[in-house]
Amino acid sequence: MSNSKSNSKKSTKLNIRPRRIFSEQFKREKVGQILAGEVSILSLSKLWDVSLNSIYKWVYKYSPDHKKGTTMVIQKDSEATKLNELQQKIAELERAIGQKQMVIDYQDKLIEIASKELEIDLKKSFNPGP
Repeated sequence: MSNSKSNSKKSTKLNIRPRRIFSEQFKREKVGQILAGEVSILSLSKLWDVSLNSIYKWVYKYSPDHKKGTTMVIQKDSEATKLNELQQKIAELERAIGQKQMVIDYQDKLIEIASKELEIDLKKSFNPGP
């Protein structure tokens, strides 16, 4: 009976990894490898058995280009080209609308002046029907 108790104690024993502290030089070296594209964050995490969170902290701390809270927008060249073309098209359409609005404003003013000169309300009395 005492033998079964000792077996149950062995099965509940936890394998706790001892706490490790990595040197600043080690961290800088690994961040350099990540930035150079030699290794991915995921593979570094698996290789050294370090959490992804810890590696991201290293990157934020030791990388000059990657600071916490910085958002990087990644898009393909074709997307950038398409976005630029669409922005140009929007600007072109806005110019066309502006020109049309100027013509409308000119015509309204012309009708207003003609109405005063002829003493007739041209807007109300104009009947384009047959």
